[in-house]
Amino acid sequence: MSRRAIDLREVVIGDRLAGVSRIVGVTGSKGGIGKSVVASTLALKLADRGVGVGLFDLDFTSPSDHVVLGVDRSFPDEEFGIDPHRVHGIDMMSVAFFAGDAPVPMRGDAATSALLELLAITRWGSLDVLVLDMPPGLGDTNLDVIRLLPRLEFLLVGNGSRVVIESVRRALRLFTELDVPMVGVLENMRRRDGDTVAGLATEFSVPFLGSISYDDSLEEALGDVDQLRSTEIYRSLPADQLALA
Repeated sequence: MSRRAIDLREVVIGDRLAGVSRIVGVTGSKGGIGKSVVASTLALKLADRGVGVGLFDLDFTSPSDHVVLGVDRSFPDEEFGIDPHRVHGIDMMSVAFFAGDAPVPMRGDAATSALLELLAITRWGSLDVLVLDMPPGLGDTNLDVIRLLPRLEFLLVGNGSRVVIESVRRALRLFTELDVPMVGVLENMRRRDGDTVAGLATEFSVPFLGSISYDDSLEEALGDVDQLRSTEIYRSLPADQLALA
């Protein structure tokens, strides 16, 4: 039986994350459900509460956390590793800081190598919570992160759409099979009454973190953290629960 060769970057990752108390991956089984806005706003709300927080945008093909938080894409400081940008009280890392406006099409081994590289070179220091903005779906990057970060917990974002509900159900089945710890399930962009997302949480015995109503003002708040703090998503995110759990 052949053995997988050990990538030395995997050895370094544990040291880079040694000072991080909790790693929370914000994931969604489908695109377009506000996962990146949830991850970015959650990091902002934690920082506003005095929590030491980092934000790592792992959506390599379409990074957008810097857009949500209004962050420029200047190259980060580099000496014996890469220091995250310090923005709005958040230590932030994104492939957008390296690629600028250029598209970053990656799949398979290329995506795995990029993930390993960023995890191995980023110096997070001491943090209470590191929020990972995961790519949508259940592809290679998500599975690689589960393998590389054994302390990872997932916060799964869904909404009331029947298509999304079925995707969330599949994701919960996978996380259950892989024995991945769950922070819980969060319903985003709620437009009507119903308990379908909460019902999924009950079905899989994971915490239901509440619902965030659809907010027409959110779009114009993106890129302006002062406006973002006045949105429904900021008010409703369970930051205190995450900080204290």
